[in-house]
Amino acid sequence: MKAATGARRAVKFRWTWFDIFNSALLLCLMVVTLYPFANMAAVSLNEAVDTTLGSNFIWPRAFTLYNYEVILKDSIIYHAFMISVLRTVIGTVTSVFCTAMLAYTLSRPEFMLRGAISLLFVLTMYFSGGLIPVYMLIKSMGLTNSFWVYIIPGLVGAFNLIVMRSFIEGLPESLVESAKIDGANDFGIFIRIILPLCMPAIATVSLFVAVGQWNNWFDTFLYNSSNVQLSTLQYELLKKLQSANMSIGSSATSAFLNNQNADANQVTPTSMRAAITMLATLPILFVYPFLQKYFVKGMTLGGVKE
Repeated sequence: MKAATGARRAVKFRWTWFDIFNSALLLCLMVVTLYPFANMAAVSLNEAVDTTLGSNFIWPRAFTLYNYEVILKDSIIYHAFMISVLRTVIGTVTSVFCTAMLAYTLSRPEFMLRGAISLLFVLTMYFSGGLIPVYMLIKSMGLTNSFWVYIIPGLVGAFNLIVMRSFIEGLPESLVESAKIDGANDFGIFIRIILPLCMPAIATVSLFVAVGQWNNWFDTFLYNSSNVQLSTLQYELLKKLQSANMSIGSSATSAFLNNQNADANQVTPTSMRAAITMLATLPILFVYPFLQKYFVKGMTLGGVKE
């Protein structure tokens, strides 16, 4: 018995040439994927003048937090951070809920207009009215210089709607039929049955919407650039990077190239860009591990019909 168990274990852990090649390939892909992020983190934590020496590295040679201090010393950054958090949370919750409701409606076979409405949403993925008509529409709705311009225009996205509808269509129809026999209406079925079963799809769509809301700065530039109280973190970081490019872009580099005594407490566009990238990326990286277990399942379930 013990000998047979040991033999099975030996077979189980025996490596083939394909396993070795596959592991080596995946290891190379991991290194290629992680190196730019590690380099960006090292540059953000390295003295700007030392970074001008060149050569790629993944560990700060001259550790400093000055790059972050330059960005975070402005009080508007903290207010912009709160606006970005609010738009991400509120925008994600409202968008996912509205998308799920519409997806459930379009998944019902008794809804006669589901094909036409679905086609209209698909067309928006390929055709757009253009920047000027969209701006005129937003302005006519009174959403300019308003927080709700971050929420209302993006309530329903065509791709997210397709993902959610495909997932709902993969659920057993008997669940809805049994609930209707028990006297439940459509809204009750959606809230009590469909929505809890759609957690993988909800997590997937939530991640898409949250990343889009967090990274978006163009709507702030178009509609709320004159109101500092509604400015978002991404827009403020963009303005700081532009300011660095114009005012201090060459100071540390010129001092180094001229062999002068450059002050270590200086920033360059490279160091600013690295610090800004880290500040904009870390919040999403902290959220992603909590949604990862649902992400792949939400993207694949409902995509194949039997």
